[in-house]
Amino acid sequence: MLVLHTHNSMYPYSSLFFNPKPENNFSMGYQMHQKAGTILRLFREQDGFVSGEKISRSLNVTRTAVWKHISALRDAGYVIEATPSRGYRLVASPDILNIEELASQLHTSSIGRRLVCLSETVTTNADSFRLAEDGAVEGTVVIADAQSSGKGRLGRAWTSPPGVNLYCSVVLRPSIKPYEAPQLTFLSAVAVARAIELITNLKPEIKWPNDVLIQGKKVAGLLNEMSAETDAINFVILGVGVNLNMTFGQFPSDLRHPATSLLLETGQPVGRVRFTATLLNELDRLYTDFRSHGFALVREEWQQRCSANGRHVVVTDCGVEVVSGKYFGIDGDGALLVRRANDKIERILSGDVRVL
Repeated sequence: MLVLHTHNSMYPYSSLFFNPKPENNFSMGYQMHQKAGTILRLFREQDGFVSGEKISRSLNVTRTAVWKHISALRDAGYVIEATPSRGYRLVASPDILNIEELASQLHTSSIGRRLVCLSETVTTNADSFRLAEDGAVEGTVVIADAQSSGKGRLGRAWTSPPGVNLYCSVVLRPSIKPYEAPQLTFLSAVAVARAIELITNLKPEIKWPNDVLIQGKKVAGLLNEMSAETDAINFVILGVGVNLNMTFGQFPSDLRHPATSLLLETGQPVGRVRFTATLLNELDRLYTDFRSHGFALVREEWQQRCSANGRHVVVTDCGVEVVSGKYFGIDGDGALLVRRANDKIERILSGDVRVL
């Protein structure tokens, strides 16, 4: 699902770890987050203790400054052992979606150039849209622990309780035409499916246009929004919501379709930081390929993962049947293709798909 915006908007904004305005303050804060991320990366690259001297050289700071960074990490919930003559050792990490932890696990070229972590917001898409209008660089990622008004396709509510799931949005500025922007929805769906496979033993499927399913139950949804002129894109916001550790009791009773979480499907809690970093790394790989080779590779993988392959589907709009027939793939624009009983191919641009 892609929503087009042609107007300017202002959105409420509150930051858990820093206030990105003014930019000078943001720059200084971000440098501190980068140093903390470097320390965490050093801990993970070396089993056991890391000497204070090595950390000092890596950060190009004094040993006193190293101690201050270690103290800041402890205040954020990290358990770090310090032993004279041996250095520091990471004992335990909090499962908190913060800049330091994410930065230490990212291996990307564009996604995650700027990270914004929020305790709670209205929607991450709204924050990302506002930041993009203010000139945010491509690859800016906004993540929230909770959303007060999360939304999905067609304005539907997306339940967003704190501490359990992933709610994030990514700012992209692709050099493509506005009519090609829906292709990015398929790209983000593939990235989510890849991340689930890498973190769990589950085999997710994708339902047109933007749902990720496990055993027919929705585990993730995507909502992309765009600002564009007649023939040029200003930016696209990739919105991603993934149910990671929700329990049965946290799902609303009036869901239109069955939903689940990775916790419910595996019986094991999923580390939110690890999942988020994995997703952003996969999204970066796919976006790099997309910019180099276009939609073809993304389309091929999406179709391989589609839940409707070889099956009969019914497409409805506002509860009214539009067309039924055999799933026939998606075209180069991402439109759904359905072969009717008379062999006519119908091209569907919007609607709800039910697989029979």
